[in-house]
Amino acid sequence: QVQLVESGGGLVQAGGSLRLTCAASGRTLNTYAMGWFRRAPGKERDFVAALAQDGVSTYYVNSVKGRFTISKDNAKGTVYLQMNNLKPEDTAHYYCAATHSYDSRTYVDSSWYIFWGQGTQVTVSS
Repeated sequence: QVQLVESGGGLVQAGGSLRLTCAASGRTLNTYAMGWFRRAPGKERDFVAALAQDGVSTYYVNSVKGRFTISKDNAKGTVYLQMNNLKPEDTAHYYCAATHSYDSRTYVDSSWYIFWGQGTQVTVSS
């Protein structure tokens, strides 16, 4: 069992930055690929970014490429999402999740993730 707790959300102006943190407890993150998803008001939960078990291979939805960076610190048991040049359309509730899958094709699919945090709200004003 892995418990995930997100933090770092808030209100920021367009063009600003935030760093989301996902703190994991219960088990090591070494055997999990980690993902970030977001749900905007009235919309489905969408994939944002993923980091494979090797800690190097990263995957992003096109709309955040070049602006967001996912990383992790195994020693601390934390996963980060650095978000730069934020846009109003990035406004959403952001969730951290963990999957056992080693197939990168599954990382965009939320059904493959077995552990989820409660999320943190990000609001970007124009």
